[in-house]
Amino acid sequence: MKSKPLRWSEILLTALAPVIWGSTYIVATELLPPDRPFTAALLRCLPAGLLLTLFVRQLPARRDWGRLALLSALNIGFFQALLFVAAYRLPGGLAAVVGAIQPLLVMGLAWALDGRRPARLAVAAALTGILGMAALLLSPGAAWDPIGIAAALAGAACMAAGTFLARRWRPEVPLLAFTGWQLLAGGLILLPLAWAIDPPLEALSASQGLAYAYLSLVGAMLAYALWFRGIAKLPPVAVSSLGLLSPLTAVTLGWALLGQSMTGLSLVGLLLVLGSILTVQWASSAAEAART
Repeated sequence: MKSKPLRWSEILLTALAPVIWGSTYIVATELLPPDRPFTAALLRCLPAGLLLTLFVRQLPARRDWGRLALLSALNIGFFQALLFVAAYRLPGGLAAVVGAIQPLLVMGLAWALDGRRPARLAVAAALTGILGMAALLLSPGAAWDPIGIAAALAGAACMAAGTFLARRWRPEVPLLAFTGWQLLAGGLILLPLAWAIDPPLEALSASQGLAYAYLSLVGAMLAYALWFRGIAKLPPVAVSSLGLLSPLTAVTLGWALLGQSMTGLSLVGLLLVLGSILTVQWASSAAEAART
């Protein structure tokens, strides 16, 4: 059976989400108040969730609340918390390399729960993506902090499980309601962490207020809506591989806007990651067509 053509419009729309998330690194480091990671995550998610749920005004069915709560924790609350723990305890490059295992984790879930054995090409491409990310970001003297590594692995597992289950458990509500309720519930999970751990916010400057607004309206509301839309339309493995575009975007913006250096090895790593993403898209599309 011939494979279906790649749905490039869906792939590109979904890819906008991790590209946007990659841009939030430079916004956070250059514009936000320092040392308030959980506050940044909270203000990124909770206002966006409130706005979307008030706009849509549609409750999920009672039978879907348990599943929606778990998805909110996996995709938003637990993932954001673990992400910031890893970011504070590990060099950014090492955290991104550990996070690059997500496509392999999604393949493992699909094999274990659905009996969908991953294509060898997809596995090889995912491993190449990890190697490419290491070449792009990993410095020789990176510190392997055990707690940071554990947090990065747990965060990758949460996002992989959330990506896989979001398609399987999608409730019968509009996309914006599905996105909004997850952001709202995930923000409520982050609220006690921000309250207990981060120092209080002082008066914000105009640029800081705009940065928080960008993180919420674009980095959460728009990006997660595109992400969950892609999960509904593309194979979960294909969607998870697009997540590698986030650190790629962060590195590219750092080079273009902040003058950060890129070596020849970094460029090789960038090309390997891009090739891995494209190969996983093709392999996932071919495998999906073979099953239909």
